Order: sequence, then C-alpha cells, then structure tokens
Amino acid sequence: MKIPQVKGTRDFYPPQMAVRNWIIDGWKRVSRRNGFEEYDGPILEHLQMYQVKSGDEIVEQLFSLQDRGGRELAIRPEITPTLARMVNQQINSLPRPIKWFSVPRLCRAERPQKGRLREFFQWNIDIIGEDSVRADADIIFTTVDYLRDVGLTADDIVMKLSSRRMLAAALMKIGVPPDRLDSLYAVLDKKNKLPGETFEKMLDEFLADPAIVSKVRAFMELESIRQIEDMFGRHEAVDELAELMSLLESMEIGDYCRFDPGIVRGLAYYTGIVFEVYDKASEFRAICGGGRYDNLLKDFGGPAISATGMGMGDCVLEILLREKGLLDAGKMKSGLEYFIACVSDIAAFQDNRTPLSIAVELAAKIRRVNKSVDVSYKLGGLGKQLKEAAARNAKKCIIIGEEFNQKQLVIKDMATGEQQTVGYNAFLAGLGGKSGF
Repeated sequence: MKIPQVKGTRDFYPPQMAVRNWIIDGWKRVSRRNGFEEYDGPILEHLQMYQVKSGDEIVEQLFSLQDRGGRELAIRPEITPTLARMVNQQINSLPRPIKWFSVPRLCRAERPQKGRLREFFQWNIDIIGEDSVRADADIIFTTVDYLRDVGLTADDIVMKLSSRRMLAAALMKIGVPPDRLDSLYAVLDKKNKLPGETFEKMLDEFLADPAIVSKVRAFMELESIRQIEDMFGRHEAVDELAELMSLLESMEIGDYCRFDPGIVRGLAYYTGIVFEVYDKASEFRAICGGGRYDNLLKDFGGPAISATGMGMGDCVLEILLREKGLLDAGKMKSGLEYFIACVSDIAAFQDNRTPLSIAVELAAKIRRVNKSVDVSYKLGGLGKQLKEAAARNAKKCIIIGEEFNQKQLVIKDMATGEQQTVGYNAFLAGLGGKSGF
C-alpha cells in the first residue's frame, strides 16, 4: 500500500533541500550581519497561549491535541507568542534592546493553495525594548537587505508602509466609534486580498453609514503622508511615519518603500508602524509582513515593553524567486570537493595493497581535515568512475593508478579537464593550504 504525503506538506528531495537551505542560509546570514541573535522554542505550546493572542477562533486555524495528562496543546502556527513567553521568563536578565531572529518550522490548518501550505518555514526578526522609530527602520532595512541580497530590485517588489496609530486617529476623526476599530481593521485588511467589488460590499455592510463609508474610501486612496496631514492635520503618528521614511532614505532603500494607508495588518495586537512586501505586479499574496506590537508581552503576563518585528514565509518567496529566474540550481547544487577513482584492473601495488584499500584510507585522511570526499561503491572502469564524479558535482577527481607505485596521485580538475601528478605525502600536506591540489 502506497501512503502519500500529508496534504499541504512537502517532501524535500536533495534538489528541493538545496533550495530550502539556500533560502534559510540567506535569512540567517542577513540576520547576523544586521546584529540579530538566533533563538528557537518548542514545536508544541499550550493552546491557551494562542487563544490569548488571537481569541478562541484561532483553534480552527491550527493543529491542536490533548496529551496524556489532559493538557490542551498545539503545534506552533507562529513563533511570536513563544518569543513573548521566553522573553517574559528572563526579562530581568536579558540585555536590551533584544535583537533576536528565528527560522521555525510552522504548521497551520490552512486550505492548501498557491503560496500557502499547512507546513512551512518562516523567518522572524524582532527587536524588543526599543521605543524609537529606529527599531522599526532596522526591521524594515533587514527585510529589504535580504530581498536585495537574493536579487530582487525595486522594480520587482515594493515595501508598503502605514501606521495603526495613524489609522486609528484618522478613522475616529471620520466618525468610526473606538469600540469598532479592531473589527474594522479586519475588514480593511482585506482590501488588497479581495476583488474590488467584494471589498466595497463588505465595507458598506460593516459601516452602514454612507457618509462614513465615503470618507473611509477617500482615506484609503491617499498616496502620501502630506495628504494625510492635509485631510486630518498634524498628528504624532504622522510625524513618526515621516521620520521613518526619512531614515529609510538615509539607509538607501527609499526606492523600495511606499506609503499605503491600505496596509492594516488584521491582527489586533499591532499598535504602530505596520508594513507588507508585495511583488510589483501584484500577482502573489504578501511576501512578508510585520510591525510594532507594544502590548504583546504585557498580554502574556510580562511588563509593558515595546516590540517590533517581521515574519517572512518561504512558500511565496520561492515562487517569486522562480518567477524572476533567481533560483540558480547549479549554484545551489551541493557537490564534493574530491572524488576518488581507482584503476580497477590493478590487482595490487608493490606493497600488496589494493587500490580500494588506498582509496578508503585516503578518503578518511581527507575527511579528517574537513574536506568532502567520496569513493565509488562499485569500482568499474575509470571512465564510469569519472562520470560518477561529474554526476556528484565533484570539483576534483583523485585517480589512484599505476602512478601510486611511485607514491604518486593523479589530480584531475573536473571543470577544465587538466591533470597533474602529485606526491601522496605532498598532497596530504597541502590539504587546506594554498597548494591548489
């Protein structure tokens, strides 16, 4: 009986694993060069932790279970609650600001579709304990730093920015009651995700008042921070956005960034600057999103500490990179530094050792200096072994043949085809050096 993979999950054969590693290695490299430290947490958490953050409706969106002790648990659908729990546990001993990153494997009870699976990897970067807009700018810069690093230009993607504080102030001036703001955010968050007519109908039904609906529509169409000031006057949240845009210009990523009041982020825990990254052609869902969440640690029983962060999944990112021709399989393919081939018709050398015994001994010595090497399990003709070396993407092939009677190895460069004869001891002495062997 053949058992298929679970719907919405992926098998990672070596070629797919190479792509996954390339993406994740890039996330980690960029995180570290921007001053973030790596952390991780358990794949299982108490279900209540997600209910605190997102309400009881979250239970329908994740995989939950009851353990043998009767505890309600969940496979983590995100890592931000884990981050909040971990920071709260050691809040008095952690130096601030806390700049952490993580690349967790997450599971959500999604309906599988393009760019959205039930199991995926996500890059998370967070700064905790810093109030200034510089922290938001650093999160945004690190995000763009990676996307730029993999070859995406300002012609390919756009970072759309807004502010929940600004949005709240504007909506209340328009006439939306404060107690309806959180519910309205969830509606407005659909603007870039639904057909125009569907969104307009949803907005009409939610607000009911045509005058307020008209003003909200006008607000959502604004294209600059100056227009916000013209419509509503000065506000500290507008000044904060202006400062952020100035910082991003100084960081030389202003061409990637654009103000968009339609960026809301539907989750209620966002409190300030929010952002999402999209492809310029708007063919895919958001590549990533994030913002400031100054109340989350307090909601989890800790002190009131400011925080800002971002999450980027691997699914949409990989689709976009393939679309743009930025996933070079040749560069990602793992390969050997050496492959050892034996001339199989030599029965034994003058010291009665077989080519195979020499090959496995040499392979062990090479591995001890942290170089990758392999030997064929089936010693056919030399031609077949050279083909195997090429298939294994080996940089060089070490040929053990008649020359070994004089303690000599033949080193073949698999890219150029050039060969050189090198003394066995000289080869070992030169491993890891600049000998070029």
